[in-house]
Amino acid sequence: MDIASQTTSPSPPSSGPETSLVSKGSSHAGDRIFLALSRGSGITLLVIMAAIAAFLTYRTGLAVSKDEANFLTTSEWNPAGDPPVFGIAVLLFGTVVSSIIAMAIAVPVAIGIALFISHYAPRRLATPLAYVVDLLAAVPSIIYGLWGAVFLVPYLDGLNKWLDTYLGWTYIFDKTSDGVARNLFTVGILLAIMILPIVTNVTREVFLQSPKMHEEAALALGATRWEVMRMSVLPFGRSGIISASMLGLGRALGETMAVAVVLSPSFIISGRLLDPGGGTFAQNIAAKFNEADEFGRDALIASGLVLFVITLLVNGAARWIIGRRKEYSGANA
Repeated sequence: MDIASQTTSPSPPSSGPETSLVSKGSSHAGDRIFLALSRGSGITLLVIMAAIAAFLTYRTGLAVSKDEANFLTTSEWNPAGDPPVFGIAVLLFGTVVSSIIAMAIAVPVAIGIALFISHYAPRRLATPLAYVVDLLAAVPSIIYGLWGAVFLVPYLDGLNKWLDTYLGWTYIFDKTSDGVARNLFTVGILLAIMILPIVTNVTREVFLQSPKMHEEAALALGATRWEVMRMSVLPFGRSGIISASMLGLGRALGETMAVAVVLSPSFIISGRLLDPGGGTFAQNIAAKFNEADEFGRDALIASGLVLFVITLLVNGAARWIIGRRKEYSGANA
């Protein structure tokens, strides 16, 4: 009878298996929603990029079809002329040269600042110094441009004369014209100051993630502080340095207002960096967009397409460099 009552009496509901199934089902539903949102965001980004590329390509085709000169090699910009003549040779030269100058100055300085903040400076100094660097990234471009025009340009005149006197034989620093330092060299220095916070912040965060056990092991083996940096921290942060440099290069390539305020543009290609002149894609678009007619705007959009392609190539090259060797990844350090 006891056995029968035990077999026939209803057992109390067990919450364990049912609760786990419900939570598992809700977890699967959450995963599906998150997957759909993530996939939709990625597809939306690709659609936007494709739409931008299609728009730029269409307007570029309208402009280039009426251009009476070679769009890639012409050093003149007169889309309103009869016949219309315009090309990107000067803009391409100025954009690339000023960006190279900015990177050559900013990247080594940024790596040094990042190493100092992350591994050398005491914490009471490293924290406020990191805050100051972060604040520099929040300064608007026009403020950098006004500072460059009012302060940097006059004070670089002495440096330009010194470079002309002692390094003028290199042709690059041969100054042949008088005037203030409104040239690509000044633009490169200003861009270096502008991209310095971006490169420093990203590099610093990567250096802070370097394995402490590797550093302690190197110190235990008798390595000096610099040897620890060279053998442990820098190899670990190599991918971060490349990524930070590409972010800075992207801003240097597309900077508009600061360059427009500082540079004295002219459609002349010259390897003498201290002579006034030159131009960049972004500066030319900002300076001439309002006064251009419909065809002139198509020509400016065509130059924007070239800048768009350059930016994509730079980012693609950075991803290829990082992924080419597994040891570039910090996870494998």
